[in-house]
Amino acid sequence: MYRNQKVVVVMPAYNAARTLRQTYDEVREQQIVDHIIVVDDRSHDETVAIARTLEGVQVHVHDQNRGYGGNQKTCYRLALEAGADIVVMIHPDYQYTPKLLPALVSLIANGVHPCVLGSRILGGYALKGGMPLWKYAANRLLTFAENLLLGAKLSEYHTGYRAFSRQILERLDLANNSDDFVFDNQMLAQILWHGFTIGEVSCPTRYFPEASSINFRRSVRYGLGCLATGLQFRLAKIGLARSRLFPRA
Repeated sequence: MYRNQKVVVVMPAYNAARTLRQTYDEVREQQIVDHIIVVDDRSHDETVAIARTLEGVQVHVHDQNRGYGGNQKTCYRLALEAGADIVVMIHPDYQYTPKLLPALVSLIANGVHPCVLGSRILGGYALKGGMPLWKYAANRLLTFAENLLLGAKLSEYHTGYRAFSRQILERLDLANNSDDFVFDNQMLAQILWHGFTIGEVSCPTRYFPEASSINFRRSVRYGLGCLATGLQFRLAKIGLARSRLFPRA
C-alpha cells in the first residue's frame, strides 16, 4: 500500500524458472507491494512449480501459449479484479531491478503521471548493462521515429518495466491489441492517444544468458509493427484513417 492505494505487481512469465525467485525476493523487499500475480504462458521449464512455492503469489496458468501481449492482457485483467489502484508490470527475468518500484509507484500515487516507465536509455544504462550494440542502435532509431509519429518525447518505448494507474487500464481497450510483442508499443500509443502523460525513471538493466530476449527475425518484425502503430496513430490523428486502436470520441 502506498498513500492508501493498493499496489499490485504483475509478472508475465515464460520459461523464467532460473530468475523468478530472485525477482520475487527483491519485489517483496519493497514494502509497498500488496499483491503479486504471476501469469505463466505455458512454460516448458519449472516456472509454474516455483511460482506456486512463493508465499502470497497468485499464479495463473494459460491453457495454451497466448503470446507476450496475450499474457499481459491476462495480467492486467487479474490485477484489476484484485482491486489494484496501481499496477506495475515487471519481467521475471531479473533484467530490471525491483528496487525502483517505490519510485515508479510514487509518481502515480502522487498524481504526477498516470503511467511511468523504467528507462534503460536515461543514464546510459543500456550499453553499460550489456545491451548488444545492434539492439541499442535499433532502439534509438525506432524511438526517434515513434516520437515524431506520436508527438511525444520519450527516451524509449521498449522497456519491460511499466507502471499504470487503474484509470488508464480501465480506459484502454486492450482486447484489439496484438498478442505479440508489439502489444507494448500499441499500449503506449493508446495512452498518448487518450491524452495521458507518461513519466520515465532511469533504470539500470542487466543482460545475461538467463534474461529474456527475442531473436533478430522477431526483432525486425517487432520494429515494423512499432512503425505501423505509429503510422496508424498519425493518420488517425489527422483524420485520414480509422483505427480500432485509436477510436474517435
